[in-house]
Amino acid sequence: MTSELNIRRQIIESSIAMNALGINRGTSGNVSARHDRGCLITPSGLRYEITKPKDIVYIDDLANAHGKYAPSSEWRFHHDIYRNRSDVGAIVHTHSSFATSLSCLRMTIPAFHYMVAVCGGNNIRCAPYTTFGTQKLSDYALSALKDRKACLLANHGMICVGATVEGALNLAVEVEALCEQYWRALQVGKPKILSKIEMQTVLKKFQTYGQAKKASNSR
Repeated sequence: MTSELNIRRQIIESSIAMNALGINRGTSGNVSARHDRGCLITPSGLRYEITKPKDIVYIDDLANAHGKYAPSSEWRFHHDIYRNRSDVGAIVHTHSSFATSLSCLRMTIPAFHYMVAVCGGNNIRCAPYTTFGTQKLSDYALSALKDRKACLLANHGMICVGATVEGALNLAVEVEALCEQYWRALQVGKPKILSKIEMQTVLKKFQTYGQAKKASNSR
């Protein structure tokens, strides 16, 4: 089992990494990981480069914050996602350029590319707009994430979930790439959308996607 200290370090490392990867800027995004009966989350407004493990805030199962700093303003949807999704071990929220641009157009990302399936379905939904940090936003996010690992938040950004912090961060990179590809395709024309039947085939193949197979013994 990963220690609490290591989880705190992973959150900081991933927060710094998402800025270095160009999928976030400043302190606009946030990262969390499930811990004990609650979650550990980045503090509000503190630069990731100077954040220490002790600065990461713990939100308990009753939504009480424990720590020196206030938690991210988006702690509500982190807390609610963990309460409602037992499969989620970490959450990454970013204001990446292409995902945010498409969210400002209130666009759902359709199956223009088979890799959309990496998010768990045949599209990436866009949750309706409401004020950041509110319970209403959390409710909208939960709905948009139903049977999905990622969603956009209208006029805001994206949310990606995963079993681990690394997995959630990797998915955020993938989602931003998909948003960029879709945006670029739209500059030329209307992309051809893959059928639901094809996407079901892809989703089935994705059940073992990225899992290395044991080499067979030829002797």
